[in-house]
Amino acid sequence: MKLVYFTHSLRSCWNHGNAHFLRGVLRELIHAGHEVAAYEPAGSWSLENLLKDHGWRGLAACEEAYPELSSSDYGADLDLDAALAGADVAVVHEWNEPWLVAALGRARRRGGRFTLLFHDTHHRAVSDPDAIRTFDLDGYDGVLAFGETLSEVYRRWGWRDRVFTWHEGADTRLFRPPDEDSRRAGLVWIGNWGDEERSTELESFLLRPAHTVGLALDIYGVRYPDHAIEKLRRYGVCYRGWLPNARAPEIFARHLATVHVPRRFYVEHLPGIPTIRVFEALACGIPLVSAPWRDSENLFRSGRDYLVAQGETEMERHLSTLRDDPALRGELVANGLEIIRARHTCAHRAQELLAIIERLRAPSPAEVFA
Repeated sequence: MKLVYFTHSLRSCWNHGNAHFLRGVLRELIHAGHEVAAYEPAGSWSLENLLKDHGWRGLAACEEAYPELSSSDYGADLDLDAALAGADVAVVHEWNEPWLVAALGRARRRGGRFTLLFHDTHHRAVSDPDAIRTFDLDGYDGVLAFGETLSEVYRRWGWRDRVFTWHEGADTRLFRPPDEDSRRAGLVWIGNWGDEERSTELESFLLRPAHTVGLALDIYGVRYPDHAIEKLRRYGVCYRGWLPNARAPEIFARHLATVHVPRRFYVEHLPGIPTIRVFEALACGIPLVSAPWRDSENLFRSGRDYLVAQGETEMERHLSTLRDDPALRGELVANGLEIIRARHTCAHRAQELLAIIERLRAPSPAEVFA
């Protein structure tokens, strides 16, 4: 099978979490013997910000970790017929321009013999539905949504049995425990400040509890405004800036535990979507404590794979216990690794994608008995 994926960026993960998952899935497909071609817009927002901050050396970690992967830039003059030549499947991520989404739909309607899928990994369908509705999905065979609650939105929009829940997962070729565990200390949080979507939650579930219980806290991420950096300074946080995602396993390996603080939209409007960092942290064998979110799809075993704090006081208690109880840390690590390896790797997701494609390409009953 040949798959063509149109992404916002394969090379840059600067404020672009889908790149983490995409790299892992495409690599799994390649290792399974499939042909993969990736396209990203020339001058993509994520890549431009990465280059502005770190230059071309900012791509080195990704290139070293993923030697199998490459991508081609495209612009308004894209030769779509050439890009789709020989394709069995084409997937376009929602962080692309509407003109490209529409052009792919037209190519499919004109008789393109490939399966065409739209991939949504954001909360805009509920936070800014008009932005998603600008995409012309006429001609698309199906939608891939990264959580069941997001799939329900598309079903209400008329997609019915042509929307498929396709969660993110951990690239366990890269995200895994260290071969030899060394001394661990303090907390780490890897995440972006964002657009004030969780600033209150970060203070009450991460900054203040860590300070209260006396655990050193390292934070990695981008888009931290001056007032946020000043707040980190007041709490004694060591802010370390952008981290290439390929280096996250080595950072997790140095720390005692990590914390998950979901964005407000995923708590209030799209429950059941943990986002990529939960999968990656558990795959690396680091104990995790989460702010409240509702695992409506039973992806994990709350209280066994990770701890949940319903409020700030409980977060303080969990962090203190993890600091002082190595047996509990070991139990959480073992359980987290077990659930990831059983259900939530990029290899699992690659197989799920192949099953979705097979289902869409199967002849309908009317065709079978024609």
